Amino acid sequence: MGASSSNTGGVNRSHGRTPMQRAVFCLGHLCLVLICAWLVCGGLERAGLLLGRDWTFADRDRALLLLGCAALYWARHAVTLFYLLARRVDWPEVFGLLAFMALIEIGQLLAGGLLSDGPTPPTPLDWIALALVLGGSFLNTASEIQRKLWKRDPANRGRCHTGGLFRYAVHINYFGDTVMFTGWALLTAVPWALALPALMAAMFVGYHIPALDAYLAERYPADFPAYARTTRKFIPFVY
Repeated sequence: MGASSSNTGGVNRSHGRTPMQRAVFCLGHLCLVLICAWLVCGGLERAGLLLGRDWTFADRDRALLLLGCAALYWARHAVTLFYLLARRVDWPEVFGLLAFMALIEIGQLLAGGLLSDGPTPPTPLDWIALALVLGGSFLNTASEIQRKLWKRDPANRGRCHTGGLFRYAVHINYFGDTVMFTGWALLTAVPWALALPALMAAMFVGYHIPALDAYLAERYPADFPAYARTTRKFIPFVY
């Protein structure tokens, strides 16, 4: 396989441990979650006092829920980095995604906590959003774990995993993340936050998936073409 095919969809797909990059990535992400926790636990008010501003979360319960989303995402990310991911993690990916995660986690926390009209009881849409966060997280991480366990069998060496949750869509893991981020955005109760999962879905469909499909077709010429022809690409039963 040529060197060019190892870098597809913005990531290095060649296998490698890269322990320093993984550790920095995980700790950097944890720092973002801790910043969110500090903001919720009085940090925002203290920062406002230093700047002569009256900053406070209008809906602290919603802010706590958004903090929980960030903590769940970090836990999933840690599992991915240290258990699921076999490919290399390069420094540009680390720092680029940390900047994106800061926008997601801190940005959505501030949007949901500050732009609310005040404390409100949970609405049906909030419960749907929470189900999307949990369901999307399951789709992504469970599908990856299924693939990891399948790959451990020596009989499957060099073959493309097409079973488990991946039988419903070639990129069911990407779909799971899109579902999760849609729920997360809905939990902010700020309509424009939905631009984030919309952008993510567009990036998956228009950039990451075509590049990854080309890589998989080259890596698994005996399995992937037929699998891709008979399986939905991104959204189960739809697309």
